[in-house]
Amino acid sequence: MTTYKIDPSHSEVSFKVKHLMISTVSGNFNQFDATIESQKEDFSDAKIGFEADINSISTNNEQRDGHLKSPDFFDATNHPKMKFESTTFTHKNGSSYILEGNLSLRGVSKSIKLDVEYAGKMVDPYGNEKHGFEIEGKINRKDFGLEWNAVTEAGGVVVSEEVKILVNAQFKKE
Repeated sequence: MTTYKIDPSHSEVSFKVKHLMISTVSGNFNQFDATIESQKEDFSDAKIGFEADINSISTNNEQRDGHLKSPDFFDATNHPKMKFESTTFTHKNGSSYILEGNLSLRGVSKSIKLDVEYAGKMVDPYGNEKHGFEIEGKINRKDFGLEWNAVTEAGGVVVSEEVKILVNAQFKKE
């Protein structure tokens, strides 16, 4: 079994959500960890584990970040981690895969599907074997108990239910 650890300095975990349905707010988690375990070179038997520290959320707005950490959204005090454990990693074609697994957020665990693009393998200047992945998917935040919303004067919602997940990850072969 070969283990690959995420390189946080060359990776990012971000999300996008519509605000007032006319613009998009982007954010990220600054503290996270991930591991891939695989016997096969093509990762087709990969087991992938990921977790992010909710208190590391950043949207470049301190007041909004505080609200996201509050019980209205992530409830970081009672649920400090977001976790993902893969169930399958299926090769579609070329460099495309489908990653399925259980996302645990705010005390709720649900199965999700993510699209993965394998960006390839490279050896860095220090002789370390690195692998790149781009991961995308969508979740409904209400499925995980992130219920808060407000209604505008015109009757529109402030925050959309759909959240886009975007991960650019570089893994180092251990």
